[in-house]
Amino acid sequence: MLKHSLQFKLSQKLSPQQIQLMKLIQLPTQAFEQRLEEELVENPALENGKDEVEEYDDDFNDSSDDYDDNERIETDINIDEYLSNDETPDYKYQANNYSDDDEDKSTPIVAGISFHQDLINQLNTFILNDEERNIAEFLVGSIDDMGYIRRSIQDIVDDMAFTQGLYTDEKTVERILLVVQELEPSGVAARDLQECLLLQLKHKTPNESIDLATQIIEDQFDAFSKKHYEKLLQKFDVSKDQLRKAIDVIEKLNPKPGGSYGGNLKMTEHVVPDFTIRIIEGELDLTLNGRNAPELHVSKDYQDMLKTYKDTNEKSNSQKDAVQFIKQKLDSAKWFIDAIKQRSETLFVTMNAIMHYQQEFFLDGDETKLRPMILKDIADLVGLDISTVSRVANSKYVDTPYGTKLIKDYFSESMTNDQGEEVSTIEIKNILQQVIENEDKKKPYPDDKLAELLLEKGYPIARRTVAKYRELLDIPVARLRKKI
Repeated sequence: MLKHSLQFKLSQKLSPQQIQLMKLIQLPTQAFEQRLEEELVENPALENGKDEVEEYDDDFNDSSDDYDDNERIETDINIDEYLSNDETPDYKYQANNYSDDDEDKSTPIVAGISFHQDLINQLNTFILNDEERNIAEFLVGSIDDMGYIRRSIQDIVDDMAFTQGLYTDEKTVERILLVVQELEPSGVAARDLQECLLLQLKHKTPNESIDLATQIIEDQFDAFSKKHYEKLLQKFDVSKDQLRKAIDVIEKLNPKPGGSYGGNLKMTEHVVPDFTIRIIEGELDLTLNGRNAPELHVSKDYQDMLKTYKDTNEKSNSQKDAVQFIKQKLDSAKWFIDAIKQRSETLFVTMNAIMHYQQEFFLDGDETKLRPMILKDIADLVGLDISTVSRVANSKYVDTPYGTKLIKDYFSESMTNDQGEEVSTIEIKNILQQVIENEDKKKPYPDDKLAELLLEKGYPIARRTVAKYRELLDIPVARLRKKI
């Protein structure tokens, strides 16, 4: 049974300890390990590894009575002020499967340098005087993570004067910008998408398709963006085949030349699943990644120090201060160990409830068997607050026989089909995606036609709902799906 401290509502006031526990619960495995390392550094009374001594004795809680220990006051704190959605870190993951014995391995990360440092290093291959190099480095510093310079040249000139004492003019900066735009990846330091694409085309070996692609982006970028292909055919007097080849060239260009650096670092990061589901002799088996349950213990040295001070007959002010410090560290260590146990238990019972709720799906991987499931369904099963279930689902991954997936992706609302049966909106989104994938790309279906086709398949949903699901699937409107 979960401890009572987890049984609460958002409207209630929480102690600082409860708030810290909820923050621990929302951390996925890798972030949790970082938090654990921080705690081990900050609290010398907390130690990693198997405990070879007796655990911290609660009797020590009374050891400072002789020192007139002030009673600790826990200030009531409103959870809404501390656990807003904005506070949740934006962890970036890329799903990968892990085998059973991968669990204890560290995350493979390709050693790399920052995006901006790489660009600075490339400048060494150009012959520049000191002023030109300073301008070039300032321009590199103005490039955002997607590879663009979003500021006007005049703003950059003014900024260099005010912040660097570097006085120059727009013409000089424009000239140095051309040097920066020679750096890799191709397209970097562009000021808009059109310039980004042109820079990439400029670096390609000319041929008929590349020449036409360049003309399209230079002269008819708006028509291309809106997929007005008939207008392009008339404007350039080319065949459909010639236009198709040119558009293929454009579609293979990178609209975000800095994005491949993954949040400013050259790294390949793999998901460390927080849970693993396996089928053993026809039964579902759930395990929590062992890295979420480290072996911790309270320092014997700190316990001994506290006992020594307790047995001392003469108690000076400095000794009283030492006792207060030691006791605080011991209390903190003991709380952290208990909190990790509660965190592990919370994660396991929540995922276990999700697994059994979606048992049919996890046994054979057929997504049509995913039941409609909302946070309240699981919260009611495990006796936890909806916010707690949300913190588990929103940031944790589960490795299943069918791939590794974010747990929140198994949650969905329900709707009724034409047979009066409740079905998951996940099922409807999958069918919508299949219909769009199989459409004639020369005449893609508008949303009202998609609604008609879904109705024919037994799913009566409105056009605006189709539009919502299409947007959730990151599928553009019909006009932008059109091919030649």
